Amino acid sequence: MHPSSVAGDRQLTSLDCARLRKLRCASHDDLAALLDEADVLQSEAIPPDVVTMRATVLLEHLDGGTTQQITISYPQDADAAAGRVSVLSPVGLALLGQRAGAIARWKTPANTWGAARIAAVVFQPEAHGDCLA
Repeated sequence: MHPSSVAGDRQLTSLDCARLRKLRCASHDDLAALLDEADVLQSEAIPPDVVTMRATVLLEHLDGGTTQQITISYPQDADAAAGRVSVLSPVGLALLGQRAGAIARWKTPANTWGAARIAAVVFQPEAHGDCLA
């Protein structure tokens, strides 16, 4: 298993899990591992500091301390210029299911490692009563 995907305890909502299973394909072993190993909870039971689909997070990059705010998106909604990162990207997979305070690590397209601390979950749909987002 790659360090970029499942590192430590991860939690997913049952709805996110079901939707992501439809995205599964042979080239996404990290997604398959995450879906197989994460704890799956009902949307109403997911803690508000867990990164879910369509959650917005504040990252503190470990390689210089810069901060970045991104939203985890389904591939069709991804738009890097707008801060929407695909869940199928290395960063998206590294963040999904993690809690605020966790260190996420991923392999970049340049074949180097990136890492950031999840400083905060700025917005989580489930925490705002949107359990069908």
